[in-house]
Amino acid sequence: MDTDPRTPRPAHPGRADALTDVPGLRVGHARRTGGGQLTGTTVVLAPEGGAIAAVDVRGGGPGTRETDALDARNIVQRVDAVVLTGGSAFGLDAASGVAAWLEEHGRGFRVGPDPAQVVPVVPAAALFDLGRGGDWRARPDAVLGREAIKAAAGTGLGAPVAQGNVGAGTGTVAGGVKGGVGSASVVLPSGITVAALAAVNAAGSVIDPLTGELYGEWFAEAYAPAGGGRARRPAEAEHARAQRRLAAARAESERRSAASVRPPLNTTLAVVATDAALTRAQAHKLAGTAHDGLARAVRPVHLLSDGDTVFALATGDRPLVPEGTEGSQDPAFGVHLEAGALNEVLAAGADVLTRAVVKGVLAAEGVDGPGGVFPAYRDLYGPGQAGSEGGAGAP
Repeated sequence: MDTDPRTPRPAHPGRADALTDVPGLRVGHARRTGGGQLTGTTVVLAPEGGAIAAVDVRGGGPGTRETDALDARNIVQRVDAVVLTGGSAFGLDAASGVAAWLEEHGRGFRVGPDPAQVVPVVPAAALFDLGRGGDWRARPDAVLGREAIKAAAGTGLGAPVAQGNVGAGTGTVAGGVKGGVGSASVVLPSGITVAALAAVNAAGSVIDPLTGELYGEWFAEAYAPAGGGRARRPAEAEHARAQRRLAAARAESERRSAASVRPPLNTTLAVVATDAALTRAQAHKLAGTAHDGLARAVRPVHLLSDGDTVFALATGDRPLVPEGTEGSQDPAFGVHLEAGALNEVLAAGADVLTRAVVKGVLAAEGVDGPGGVFPAYRDLYGPGQAGSEGGAGAP
């Protein structure tokens, strides 16, 4: 067996198989349920000093805040937090609570000689979950945003990330099936970590209607030992029963007035992050290619009724090409080496986002409430469900 420490290791999930495997990143969730509420907010908190950030918006109906600040032509270089929230455009108010917390802790874009003179730049994106708990006016606000960032700040480095019906995934639905927050990571042979977190909320479907398998399932299977496994391929009869239950749930949701928005409005949100030292332009490329991972897991995607948005964060702890790498001192060949290393990061970003979507759907719990009936994938296809034709289950 080769024990040479210089021998590259194969790619493998990080310790938590989550966004927090990128050193310095923390994730916090806050939500509101019951009493007509079914919504929440997720905050990704960068390490002290912030992280290089970029965004790529491909859905036709986005709701965002401070995304123009991430343009490489503009002055802001780093951000301290990214907010993913429910509540459509109303929910963007959650970012105000995050910005207030950051200011209180002296974090933000320095605008004066006093260290307290900072303006936190808090990019945020919202998904549509209005009315899914029954109350159309239930949506995240600044108080909920503050709760989410305090939860992030209170976690330890490398802590596991709660998934399923948490944070921005509280009220998410994908093609009539309950969505949720999912997260995944990979450590490349170079030692660079690439990770993703997604709040799965799509007008399209995550399920292949011919087989009942999740479109992105192959990636979950490939990393099953650390990623918690994959859903089995349903038997034909089980798939037929699941399709009938899903059709009945959709019909019932249409009868419940708070969920009767037509066509359905959604938006899947994601953060893809790495500890590689990326420029702002390279981070923008990472955000863009990560959308390929979303397209593998959701079909169709990037519709006019979606606002699909992917943020990219780079903490810069690891150079793309380590010093002393053969050929790196040659300017022409060095560019070639950097392009090759960046390609590995870009490909990994798409892969981990696909797996994050799958994990979010598999972790979700079904909801049956005044705003609609949204069965979870495991309600439809999970063990012990084959003989059941009942409701979706409680949140």
